[in-house]
Amino acid sequence: MPHQLEVTLEIITHATENEKRIFQSIHELFDIKEEEFSQRKLSGHFDNPILLFEIKLVKKKARDFVQRLVEKIPKYQMDELLDNVERFCDRSALFLRVSKQDLIKKSITLQEKNAIKIKILTPIYRKNEMVKTYVNLLTS
Repeated sequence: MPHQLEVTLEIITHATENEKRIFQSIHELFDIKEEEFSQRKLSGHFDNPILLFEIKLVKKKARDFVQRLVEKIPKYQMDELLDNVERFCDRSALFLRVSKQDLIKKSITLQEKNAIKIKILTPIYRKNEMVKTYVNLLTS
């Protein structure tokens, strides 16, 4: 795995969601505690309360997270991700979204809506090496 790996997780919870269940699953799956996340209060439609939780992982924590994430993504989704990795990349970062609902059930599914955002960043010095770099990262 690359030396300078950085992972950012961003979770948005609405008043109707039980964030304790989300963080319990994150702790069990990735060994990250709720207290490690920063938290900001926002307001949504009709001033509904929204919480934004964010964490940046570096070094060993980032490598461990990516390894555990890759192990838990279903094979058919991983195959599709690897075949289309350039669609998930922007400015040398890899962007993934995983289902909050499935996470609560202790499984990882790539999904666009109501998702936890994951940004994986490693230095890429030549644009034509981006796909190869992320394919190697996800398969190592």
